[in-house]
Amino acid sequence: MLQVVESLEDNTMERELCLYLRKYRRISTVEIKEKLHQFIDNGDDTFIKMFYEMTKAYIVQIEKDKMIAEGEEDVVMGRTHTLKEAKEILKKR
Repeated sequence: MLQVVESLEDNTMERELCLYLRKYRRISTVEIKEKLHQFIDNGDDTFIKMFYEMTKAYIVQIEKDKMIAEGEEDVVMGRTHTLKEAKEILKKR
């Protein structure tokens, strides 16, 4: 990380972000959770709604990533379907 920070001398914003991330990598998960709870407890309606939407989007993306990984594994393992079979599967849902 130090090498990355040193190579970003010309870009102050990126350098500050790297320093910020380095600082928070030292904080335990418990401390981060406590700080997030403080943000939520003290946040206004706009912040709470934004935080909720951001969290929801993150969870949806994790689910999509899992489905993609499972699909890729199916292809590698030869577990594929014809278009006709796929249509039949979808009709059953």
